[in-house]
Amino acid sequence: MALLSGALLSCHPGDGKKAAGTDSTASSFKVEADRFAEFQVLRYEIPGFNELSLQQKKLTYYLYQAALSGRDIIWDQKYRNNLAIRKMNEAIFSTYKGDKNSEDWKKFVTYAKRVWFCNGIYQHYSSLKMLPEFKFDYLKELIKNSDVSKLPLESGQTADQFADWANPIIFDPNVDGKEVNLAKGIDNIKESANNFYSGLTQKEVDAYYKSKIDTKDTMPIMYGLNSKLVKEDGKIVEKTWKVGGMYTQAIEKIVFWLNKAVEVAENNEQKEALQKLVKFYQTGDLKDFDDYNIAWVKDVNSRIDVVNGFIEVYGDAAGMRGSYEAIVSLKDMEATKMIDKIAKEAQWFEDHSPIAPEHKKKEVKGITAKAINVAMETGDAGPYTPIGINLPNSNWLRQKHGSKSVSLGNIIKSYNEVSAKSPSIDEFGFSQEIKDRIKKYGALASDLHTDMHEVIGHASGQINKGVETPDRTLKNYANTLEEARADLVGLYYIMDQKLVDLGVMPSIEVGKAQYDNYVLNGLMLQLNRLNPGENLEEAHMRNRQLIAAWAMDKGKKDNVIEMTKKDGKSYIHINDYNKLRDLFGALLKEIQRIKSEGDYKSATDLVENYGVKVDQNLLTEVKERFKKLNIAPYKGFIQPKLVPIMNGNDITDVKVEYPADFAEQMLEYAKDYSFLPVKN
Repeated sequence: MALLSGALLSCHPGDGKKAAGTDSTASSFKVEADRFAEFQVLRYEIPGFNELSLQQKKLTYYLYQAALSGRDIIWDQKYRNNLAIRKMNEAIFSTYKGDKNSEDWKKFVTYAKRVWFCNGIYQHYSSLKMLPEFKFDYLKELIKNSDVSKLPLESGQTADQFADWANPIIFDPNVDGKEVNLAKGIDNIKESANNFYSGLTQKEVDAYYKSKIDTKDTMPIMYGLNSKLVKEDGKIVEKTWKVGGMYTQAIEKIVFWLNKAVEVAENNEQKEALQKLVKFYQTGDLKDFDDYNIAWVKDVNSRIDVVNGFIEVYGDAAGMRGSYEAIVSLKDMEATKMIDKIAKEAQWFEDHSPIAPEHKKKEVKGITAKAINVAMETGDAGPYTPIGINLPNSNWLRQKHGSKSVSLGNIIKSYNEVSAKSPSIDEFGFSQEIKDRIKKYGALASDLHTDMHEVIGHASGQINKGVETPDRTLKNYANTLEEARADLVGLYYIMDQKLVDLGVMPSIEVGKAQYDNYVLNGLMLQLNRLNPGENLEEAHMRNRQLIAAWAMDKGKKDNVIEMTKKDGKSYIHINDYNKLRDLFGALLKEIQRIKSEGDYKSATDLVENYGVKVDQNLLTEVKERFKKLNIAPYKGFIQPKLVPIMNGNDITDVKVEYPADFAEQMLEYAKDYSFLPVKN
């Protein structure tokens, strides 16, 4: 489970390039790289890479190549026509011979970059189709003046015919308008445009898995995680993503590089985990995936680590199918000390949790926590990225074998650098006291909340015997409530003296800063990511509003959270931080009950009443105020480039380059890592 950044940061575009293999300084390395539409592209460094041994550098490089080899998969998973549209955009971007100073060309460039950023034509948070600002006639002109041989034409298809095929896909909001539709009262499978299902209704999907799942199984596989479910000749068939199956062209490349990584593994535990991951990709058997996860959790001594596979299920309305994701990282030895202090006290946090005793784990097992510096993120982790991860996702596996919780240190560092320049707190902060506290403690508060979200949040609580996995029982609300549960654990404990005693924060003022920031973000700041008329769709956004809005509603009697007006502007003010903590504890108890009991009705009521609907007048006000600040609502990253230094066939070193051109990197990836066939 991944925690996405909720920060709304400032934009200070810049560029700059660091020479390969050199260490930069804060003054020479430019974090900001590009800005277009609602997106800002940043960069990050890889601290500690140069101190790695040659063996570790080779391992990192092989895992980096394995990660990028699966890049096409996420594009096809998100929408069946994504790869064709991407290839068209790339052909135009690199070969167009017309006027590149026109306003329409600039609009095309913006559209192409938006599609690259989101791994497809759907906005990664709203799930809505991103419509270009240029017209269809201009698209035909672009195609006409580009190298037609670069287009993904079918046999006998002309460029004009291809343009006609692309027209409704790109320009019509009513054709496959939403990648994943979680709305209440509809067929969430049929109304979602993603490529996880074909020819099926939600009832058929539910019935298919109900016939397969044994609710008495105490160690169930994650059904449907690595396959597309289709109806062929009246029969339901699972098309498994594996060597020899669906996506084999990309998966074979992943396996090739993973096998190279096996040869230079740091130790036997890591070697075994990588071998089991290869086996899973070869067989597609989800029991092999469980075996891999068990081995991966046991590998606690390696400096280099990797997440590679079909991981998060947020992109599936049924909450079953995993999107391709890969993150390559190295442990930050110093920063790990702080997060490890929290992990070692996991049982204390569980024992003192406000949830019902019957829903607590009697024994919290095997939580390994560390801070990492990312070397590569792709698939569902890039260009947009999580800031924290807790895996594996299987509930029984986590309870029996433990989990790994990580904080993405260098990603957070880049976010914090631009956040420090943000004028949003000055604009939206209720008082000077609140502004000063957030400026002083905001970064630490956010880091600690992320750590607790991942380390003790996702790892807490247990499911009642006989209840199916929450993803099945809570369906389209499962992801929202799981993120809310983990957030609430962090919010509850960030106001606890325990953290001061552990030495991870100086005072309770840090907790107050997080409360101010979290509630403000949940009720107001994140609305800048929406367009007028929209409600919340993305799980993390729903979760934040749910928590803040529920607490505000339930605290009305005591005026715990107050929305006030000053000079015609809305502000959020917390009047009682201790009572707010009690409210967070009460909501945590209820959400854990819903999850433990599989209470779908209560899940529906909670999310629909507090996490979905948006005050449109407030949304309009927030967007008007943000417009004056010129802050991009969404942030993502250009990835570092690992370059092997060769002596014949031998790698003698691996250097790091830090590209500064987002489009250039996307075109390079298209050239080097396009392995899946493209059809239209």
